Amino acid sequence: MSVIIINTGMRTDIPAFYSQWFMNRLRAGFVLVRNPYRPDWITRYELDPEVVDCIVFCTKNPAPMLQYMNELNAFHQYWFVTITPYGRETEPNVPPKETVMQDFIRLSETVGSGCTGWRYDPIFIDSTYTVERHIADFTQMCRILSGYTSVCVISFIDLYEKVWRNFPQVRIVTQQERLAIGRAFAEIGRQYGITVKACAEGKELAQFGVDCSGCMTQQTFETAIGGRLEIPKGKPQRAECSCILGSDIGAYDTCGHFCRYCYANSDHEKVRRNMQLHDPDSPLLIGTLRAGEIIHPAKQTSWLDGQLTLFQ
Repeated sequence: MSVIIINTGMRTDIPAFYSQWFMNRLRAGFVLVRNPYRPDWITRYELDPEVVDCIVFCTKNPAPMLQYMNELNAFHQYWFVTITPYGRETEPNVPPKETVMQDFIRLSETVGSGCTGWRYDPIFIDSTYTVERHIADFTQMCRILSGYTSVCVISFIDLYEKVWRNFPQVRIVTQQERLAIGRAFAEIGRQYGITVKACAEGKELAQFGVDCSGCMTQQTFETAIGGRLEIPKGKPQRAECSCILGSDIGAYDTCGHFCRYCYANSDHEKVRRNMQLHDPDSPLLIGTLRAGEIIHPAKQTSWLDGQLTLFQ
């Protein structure tokens, strides 16, 4: 299967914690990735604009990467920045949302609003973060971010085993709460020129005008690239939506934000150990190659049809 979309943020937050390493990999022209489910399988991805149609960044803190934007300009990019109303009791090492919003604005001014998406997720409900609180905070954020993005992706918390372990008091968001938030967010988004998209939430919120097709769709990437993609049949997509699955170069249990709802970290001590093993000069995010390990080159062929359009 050919790979044209490189994802940096489904397993960890590379811009926040590993920006120097990532830039070293861009300069070297390749990166090595261990398969998280088969650690002896190592894949080499070429980091060349000729065979990488788009790099997707997912982060809660884009600031460390902003100094490298001139170098990144060689690649098409799409940025998802997660900005929520939660405090340090939930997101211990995430910068204040006011700071992240200003960095989001700087990022948007650099790459363009068509290449920047805002994520407000996962949404959970408790005595502090009530439905009313979410609606009020979302309104305030829309007011600040209006004009700097046209998209906000939302999802409701999924209670995976690791989430229960790290966040035992969390509960499922009820259907009534989901509908109330979806209805309100869709209307507020329209007022500020921001389309609300639901991530892996089915079609429940479509009745309010929420876009339920997915957050990393072909259209998302074509808008960022400014061209059309000829995606071959059979390319894996998420079962819940039309998102195109890129190839992630991160590693689980390596994100230092320590958010209590995190899906990618299973154990904080394991995260700390892994971060100590990080070498900015290694081709692998964590650790180094071992003697005798075999590297498997990824098949990479551009899907860009060569006829640029004026999407942006």
